[in-house]
Formats: sequence, C-alpha cells, structure tokens
Amino acid sequence: MADSSPSLTPTQLDAYLSFTEVGALLRPTVERQLHDAGDLSYVQFQLLARLGDTEGGHLRMTDLADGVVYSRSGLTYQAQLLERRGLLTRTPSPDDERSTVVSLTDAGRDVLTAVFPGHIEVVRGLLFAPISDDDAVDLARILGLIGEHLRQNPPRSATRTPRKVTAAPAEHPTAPKRS
Repeated sequence: MADSSPSLTPTQLDAYLSFTEVGALLRPTVERQLHDAGDLSYVQFQLLARLGDTEGGHLRMTDLADGVVYSRSGLTYQAQLLERRGLLTRTPSPDDERSTVVSLTDAGRDVLTAVFPGHIEVVRGLLFAPISDDDAVDLARILGLIGEHLRQNPPRSATRTPRKVTAAPAEHPTAPKRS
C-alpha cells in the first residue's frame, strides 16, 4: 500500500532544507558579481547566456522564456532593457509573424566575456569547491531528474510552448501576436 502520509521523512526534510539554503546562500553573491562585472540582473544574465549558448546567438522569445522559467511579460520587459543597452535585438520571426526572435549582439557577447570569468569563479568557489567531480555528476543527475519531474506540471512560466510548423491560418488574421 502506498504511503499517503503528508509528511516528509527526516532525510527528505534535510535534503529540502539544504537545497533551499544553498540557493538562498548562493544567489546574493552571484547577483552581486553579475551586477558589478556587467551591470546585469540574474535574469538578464540568464537571457544573454542562453543566447550566447545557441548556434547563431538567437532564439524565439517564447523558447527563451521557457528555458529561463520566466514569465513572457517579464521576459519582454527584461529584453527591452537589454535592447536599450544594445546587448540584444528583437525582430519579427521570418517563420511565424506572431513570434519575435531575440538575437545577441556583439556588445552582448562583450558583456558575457566580461562577466563569465568572475561568474565561473564564484560558482566554482561557492558551489563546487566542497564536492568532488563525482559528486558534481551525481548532483547534475539528481537535479536533472527533479527538473524533468517539475516540468511535467510546471508553472505557466516554465510551460514549454509547442513549436508551430506552419503560419496561422488565413481565416484568423486577427490572432494575437505572441512574444
């Protein structure tokens, strides 16, 4: 018979509290480094880093939002701020007029180049220094499993938007534009 108890085991509770503590302790130092090195917020860095990690340096706005688990409206605002700084551009998608393509600029690559050495140093020093490479493999595997599980019933900001293969039907010319 399955356990229907609403409580966590002591081991599960310890793991959960450790996980939340690590995130709470790591994030302020990461955010301070990103701000100091590139005048970037945490989410702005995520956006630029995801673009920098793609072939061609561009993604559809919805795919970018799905990848960073951020609301589409919040992402639009952050993209506007980065576009004003010249770090990315936004253009209509050539494949789907309702979509927007976000592209990393040379200035955006320069900011990433400036930010990454310190970012790697912070992450390595705070997160990976106390564990072995084998532990890091286990951590990545475990967090990957949890991430996959959470995406089975994600918050709206993490819901992956299915790609449209064709443009909107002609009989729906007033279909709302997606960002």
